[in-house]
Amino acid sequence: MTTIVIVFLVAAGFFILSLLFKLLKKPIRLAAKLALHTLFGYAALFILNFVGSWVGIGLGLNWVNAIVVGVLGVPGVILLLLLQYVF
Repeated sequence: MTTIVIVFLVAAGFFILSLLFKLLKKPIRLAAKLALHTLFGYAALFILNFVGSWVGIGLGLNWVNAIVVGVLGVPGVILLLLLQYVF
């Protein structure tokens, strides 16, 4: 292959990679933010179970509860406690 064709293919590859990065930048940032909030929710559930053991309140330490608490915050904790009480 000639040098011009190789240069063209490399330039096209860089263009495609930059376009792909621009398209996936927002979804990757959203997924990272959700993962970080989930970890904070898991830590909050751990603290709630530790402190709540003195009072008799506790929630399961699982990823679904952690996501709910991480995304919703304090209202998520209240929602999970109400759901546990009802069911």
